[in-house]
Amino acid sequence: MKILITGDEGFVGRAFHRALDTKNNDVFGFDIKSGIDARKFFAADNTYFDVVIHLAAVVGGRATIEGNPLAVATDLAIDSDLFQWALRTRPGRIVYFSSSAAYPTMLQRSRFKMRLSEQDINLEHIRTPDQTYGWSKLTGEMLAQYARDEGLKVSILRPFSGYGADQSLDYPFPSFVARAKAKATPFKIWGTGEQVRDFVHIDDVVEATFAAVINGVEVMNICSGRATSFIELAEMMMLSAGYLAPIETDPTAPVGVEYRVGNPRFMNQIYEPKISLEQGIAQAMAQ
Repeated sequence: MKILITGDEGFVGRAFHRALDTKNNDVFGFDIKSGIDARKFFAADNTYFDVVIHLAAVVGGRATIEGNPLAVATDLAIDSDLFQWALRTRPGRIVYFSSSAAYPTMLQRSRFKMRLSEQDINLEHIRTPDQTYGWSKLTGEMLAQYARDEGLKVSILRPFSGYGADQSLDYPFPSFVARAKAKATPFKIWGTGEQVRDFVHIDDVVEATFAAVINGVEVMNICSGRATSFIELAEMMMLSAGYLAPIETDPTAPVGVEYRVGNPRFMNQIYEPKISLEQGIAQAMAQ
């Protein structure tokens, strides 16, 4: 198959290359890091691809999402240009990477302890997502629906907290690994430490995506369904490194929503994650 990966030099894009470059596929990718701007590519290119994995976006951790919302809003233009290009070139299937940030923040409170299901986003009754990043992904999902109305095949995937050993230190998992390896004392955490996330290994993100493409899925969470607080994650990291230290929280730092956990019930019908959080930590600590 002829496959396009936009934003292929980022954390997720590299993982797709590792998986696809060993198979009998014709894989092409581009990234702003190598000098190819997604919007310019979409304006000029007329190539047909069997599968398009769309990852190109302004990305960053919580500091970027909260601290530079206008930069993140550029994703709106990138996604618009993607779908205009797709209407012209008619690819076999588009994989649109949305985000768990597209879910309504009102559902992500610790007292509810909700596992978010695909149906909790209703484009006819929109509720506020997480910052401009969430709005951009929610708008991208709406554009994907319009593209379907034009006869295009689009899979919308909503990954939760994807992680891996080669992820940027802007994200919690790799920064925690670095602190644990250094046996940091105290172990510092942004926020109260009580905020909860659903961590899913990047290899499982990739394999779940392949399953979604094969099965023609329209909308799907990629998640584990396991609730893990930042304090719990820090303790797991320290134990893996063979020590324990006091945890120092910083409530003034960017925190995000209180409780973000996905419901994997639909995903598990076609794919079940293979790498547990404990295994993922052990792999990262060994590198």
